[in-house]
Amino acid sequence: MQVGRWIHQATGGNDYRPATDGTETFSYRTPRGGSFGGNRRRRSGPGGFDRRSPSRPGFSGGPVRRGHRKSGIGSFGETEAEIAKFINKAVVTTEEEPTFVPEHKFADFPIDPRLKKNIEAKGYAFPSPIQDKAISHVLVGRDVVGLAETGTGKTAAFLIPLIDKVVKHLALGKRERVLVMAPTRELAVQIEQELAGFAKGLGFRGMVAVGGANINPQIAALRHDPEFVIGTPGRLKDLMERKVLVLSSFYSVVLDEADRMLDMGFIDDMRFILSKMPKERHTLFFSATMSREIEQLIGDFLVDPVIISVKTRDTSRNIDQDVLRIPPDADKFEILVDLLQDRDFSKVLVFGRTKYGVEKLAKALSRKHIYAESIHGDKTYRARLKALDAFKRGQVTVLVATDVAARGLDIPAVSHVINYDLPSTYEDYVHRIGRTGRAALKGKALTFVQG
Repeated sequence: MQVGRWIHQATGGNDYRPATDGTETFSYRTPRGGSFGGNRRRRSGPGGFDRRSPSRPGFSGGPVRRGHRKSGIGSFGETEAEIAKFINKAVVTTEEEPTFVPEHKFADFPIDPRLKKNIEAKGYAFPSPIQDKAISHVLVGRDVVGLAETGTGKTAAFLIPLIDKVVKHLALGKRERVLVMAPTRELAVQIEQELAGFAKGLGFRGMVAVGGANINPQIAALRHDPEFVIGTPGRLKDLMERKVLVLSSFYSVVLDEADRMLDMGFIDDMRFILSKMPKERHTLFFSATMSREIEQLIGDFLVDPVIISVKTRDTSRNIDQDVLRIPPDADKFEILVDLLQDRDFSKVLVFGRTKYGVEKLAKALSRKHIYAESIHGDKTYRARLKALDAFKRGQVTVLVATDVAARGLDIPAVSHVINYDLPSTYEDYVHRIGRTGRAALKGKALTFVQG
């Protein structure tokens, strides 16, 4: 199903019609035979709050005068120029696209034969662009700055050469320990899972140190001196202050999704952690963007780094992007329900602004017999992993999330991303919709615009 502009007819009906600017739009009928919208009576939204009330979960405000910002909200998509960035039809062409030709095969890299077998067992033959460009530099000990979006293979780009370094040190009777910092618990767990696959049978340990989980098992794991410690900055700092994590023996460090860690307010923790590591160390830095703060960190903590950028465009050409305009008299929640009852919406990520709103929205959808889970910062570590796993396995069709799920997570075959609430920035929008249209699959992104 393709959706376009919502046109409110003078006759009282609502329909999709060709817009005056030439964009093609389509009529949509719900499975119950009616069209959503229309002259609905005002009704309560999820949780029983009136749809006009700012306390309503997921509330994103009323009609907006285009060209002006709502004071105090700080969302991206409140002017017509910004809304236009949410509309981009997936490219369908018969012309052959330029194909990336890697300089290497994984078999060509001078790495341990057992590691090569593990890579082959995962089905990898040719490296992605970031892997192709970064692995050789990491193998010879260069500091690296990798600029690439999520979903480009950054995790393997740093894990493969660092695993090889650890294995070669062990063969010489020495130890090489690696610290990996990640912004979220889910990404840290995902990195550890990738590590387990690549390092199978190689004779060393890795562990995850994240907040929201019982700290005692993490303390116990650190007593075994694992070669890889993967964690979020807050928990890593906590373990350091308890003196159970001492970084003087860590000579390699990775900062993954560094821009996201800055956005989440981890800058002081990051600086504290890096300051406790040996000055002579191997530093790898991965980020989707290059801000002034990122440049400052690079200048302070990296030595003559190789800068590798594989950014090609803001959003994938595999993603069909459009907006759904919500008239003042329409119920935003009921429109979402109508959409999700369409069979084409088979695996959907719905993004909301607040933890409270996301939780309420997921429960309200479940009451409508749309099986949904939520993921946000107030959920326990175990509950977040359980919700994510249920979504990956197809046990629920909808995952309602704050921007905690917008980066780094590998969720296969997401059919749609719906921005129920507007993102704070265009960069957040790019990361949100990047959860669909992955691995050459087509995806669809739909943004709700109020008024």
